[in-house]
Amino acid sequence: MSTNPAPHNPPGGQASSFAAMKEQAAREKPTGSDEKRELAGDDSYVDSSAGAKETRANALDNPLTGISLDRLEAMGRAFAREKGLGEFELEFAKGAQAAQDATVTDLPLLDEEDREVIRREVTHKWSHPKTLYFVVVACSMAAATQGMDESVTNGANLFWAPQFGLITAKGTPGASKNQWLLGLTAGAPYLCCAVLGCWLTSPVNKVMGRRYAMALAAAISFIGCIWSACVNSWQHLLGARFFLGIGVGLGSATVPVFAAETAPPLIRGALVMQWQVWTAFGIMLGTVSGLAFYHVPDPASGNITGLNWRIMLGSAIFPSIFVMAFAPFLPESPRWLIGRGRYVDAFNSLCRLRHTRLQAARDLFFIHVLLEEEAAVATGRSPLVELFAVARNRRAALASGIVMFMQQFCGINVIAYYSSTIFREAGFSEISALGATLGFGALNWVSAAPALFTIDSYGRRVLLLWGFPLMAIFLLLTGVAFLIPKESTAHIAVVALGIYLHCIAYSPTEGPVPFTYSSEDFIVALTFPRLLDAFTPTGAFLWYSGWCWIGAVLVLFFVPETRNLTLEELDQVFSVPTMRHAKYQLSGTLYAFRKYILRQHLPPRQPLYLWEDKMAVRY
Repeated sequence: MSTNPAPHNPPGGQASSFAAMKEQAAREKPTGSDEKRELAGDDSYVDSSAGAKETRANALDNPLTGISLDRLEAMGRAFAREKGLGEFELEFAKGAQAAQDATVTDLPLLDEEDREVIRREVTHKWSHPKTLYFVVVACSMAAATQGMDESVTNGANLFWAPQFGLITAKGTPGASKNQWLLGLTAGAPYLCCAVLGCWLTSPVNKVMGRRYAMALAAAISFIGCIWSACVNSWQHLLGARFFLGIGVGLGSATVPVFAAETAPPLIRGALVMQWQVWTAFGIMLGTVSGLAFYHVPDPASGNITGLNWRIMLGSAIFPSIFVMAFAPFLPESPRWLIGRGRYVDAFNSLCRLRHTRLQAARDLFFIHVLLEEEAAVATGRSPLVELFAVARNRRAALASGIVMFMQQFCGINVIAYYSSTIFREAGFSEISALGATLGFGALNWVSAAPALFTIDSYGRRVLLLWGFPLMAIFLLLTGVAFLIPKESTAHIAVVALGIYLHCIAYSPTEGPVPFTYSSEDFIVALTFPRLLDAFTPTGAFLWYSGWCWIGAVLVLFFVPETRNLTLEELDQVFSVPTMRHAKYQLSGTLYAFRKYILRQHLPPRQPLYLWEDKMAVRY
């Protein structure tokens, strides 16, 4: 590596601050007048088929694009000096140039060692310091904690409810009320998420940072699990599980963000996807717990009743112990540190997460630039107002809301919470029901793994459009199977087959696309015990099958593809008016029918989105 030369003045021979140089560079860039207006929220979508001149919104780029290398070098040096990192001035000069295009290696300041480092980021994209993978493991264990918190109640429901007088069998006195109370208690963590846990995420993260917020979520989970194992009434258990929801909400909103903010761009999607994979692993561990502790007897002294279900509920402490023990030793999120003005700490954190100081300097500089761009386009309104007042944000919220809502109403969570009850209703013995539930948990985890590759290979929208119809068919199969006489071996076999096939269809499609939407998860957990009795098992599964068909239609018309698009291209995607997108997808359905079913020879369709050098997302 070359030595640090004397400070370098920017073009023009006058020393200047980083902010002044950035402002001057922005004035010199050939940007159109539409850029600021579009970013502030006015729609400037131009129909590509009309041949109109593209606005700036159709060709948004890296904020550093168009700035000369000399000016970037000067900006990097000024940035290092102003942020207390003057001893690394050369690294930041190189990093500022490299941040303009992370794949370019023929930059004048780079020596051969630097170029090899940048080339290896592409050719060996999984080669990173052990510290980064330590962060990944900790985040994965945090995900497993949530999965166990969700699923340990599955087997425990068979025991604690009768012990506390909640008899839910059809025809028994008070069955209807008890079914609601069972659902309320089982779903209490997600009720807490909806009304409290998720809302605490922002203030807790602001004060404590990502790693300590993650540790706090694990600590709350630890306490909640111990509390759940020591209760003496269903009301007491309701309180314990409600408290547990604070940790569930805080962890589910913090951990994926922490992973995204520490991961390099080329593997960020795959690392963030670990949340879904290891949540599924935690669900599997919860089903293992139900089976493993089924035969645990009460102590001879008679001081403890229901020791087996108490151990089931308490067993979720183990992954949380790992998270609590190791979270304080993780590097903090560089983006969070920058937001607090702690640039030296942010650089040190990135040095632990990257192989070289050049990579750390480049990423720190670019994060700073992006944060400044975010601040520059702020409208001054509250984030909640901007979410609905800005058309682009509103469309993105609609698409996100659809996939999050449908994740809960596709039927997967009723199986995660109540599969033991469902299997027992189908005629399984209690131990066989727990064994069948273990099969569901294992399939849920194994089937989630392919999503690491399919989500970026096939696209989110394509996965959803395949997944929802398949889930609807398999839920229909499960519901109809309950009509088969119980004396027939086909009754049990087809029920189990339908549930397993539904799980296989869910895990690589709807499973990884959204994150948990807590309020709907609570509604599903609350209503299913009563739904199972009022609708019968057949009607309950047909109900969720119908929702899957509704989900497929909503995705077709209102959820655009986001695969392999930059943040700037996503901005243009959501600038397309909702009705225009829906009409394009409807005509595309008719086009596909005529071309692939009727085998008509048709010309290629006009793409919906155009960029300067490429067309993207033709579907």
